[in-house]
Amino acid sequence: MLKQRVITGVILAPLAIAGFVLLDAGWFALFIGAVVCIAAWEWARLAGEQSQKGRIIYAIVVALFMAGLYRDAWSAHFILLPALAWWLLATLLICRYPKGRGLWAGSMIAQLFGLLILLPAWYGLVLLRAEEQGLWLMLAVLVLVWAADIGAYFAGKTFGRHKLLPRVSPGKTVEGLVGGVIFTQFLTLAVVLYLGWSMSSLLLALLGAAIVVLISIVGDLTESLFKREQGLKDSSSLLPGHGGVLDRIDSLTAAIPVFTLLWLQFGSQLG
Repeated sequence: MLKQRVITGVILAPLAIAGFVLLDAGWFALFIGAVVCIAAWEWARLAGEQSQKGRIIYAIVVALFMAGLYRDAWSAHFILLPALAWWLLATLLICRYPKGRGLWAGSMIAQLFGLLILLPAWYGLVLLRAEEQGLWLMLAVLVLVWAADIGAYFAGKTFGRHKLLPRVSPGKTVEGLVGGVIFTQFLTLAVVLYLGWSMSSLLLALLGAAIVVLISIVGDLTESLFKREQGLKDSSSLLPGHGGVLDRIDSLTAAIPVFTLLWLQFGSQLG
């Protein structure tokens, strides 16, 4: 298993870095869109779609939505605010689970949820890439999510005693969550002090980082909830040793639209 993970990582990491650094505008949107289409194919399975044909059709529908959003250049808030509303609802769903599971009974509702998960994440990343500091902004949200995972892993392993939401994800602990938040707060503090930002910018950055990290955890738990509903361990087996694409980007699907929304709202005040 470890060998498979390493081989897959060695192959995919350079491709991902090249796509993020070398591509922009339409090519970047297409590159990320291809990843999202694969994630959509996987989500259809988590939503209860059993047929391969149905999963492919769902991925095509998501692709058409992305093409329409890119062509018509929709206002960011029309896409990102519904995503924020969805993740607040998702927080309620995972906290109440298994109560309320009838809300998404049948694949249609769960597939609609998938649109609120995948499309804003894609659009948010495209918007960030178009910013003057696009590469740094994308790196910031990626590092926040990865650092939160690392902090949560080590804090959970070392201090984990209290289960966070055992009915959704038995392995996660309250201590892990706190550890992930604290680690990313220290990391954000170090970066802001290095950049020499003002005190008001420091406080905004710390608050924003905490919000993004917490919502990224909701993204992870949301996918876990739907996998549990379908009796699945992974979203697919496309990435040997890693599961599926969704298993790698579940936290990012929540973090990216919220990070983008916060940046568009408060980014001009930082510095």
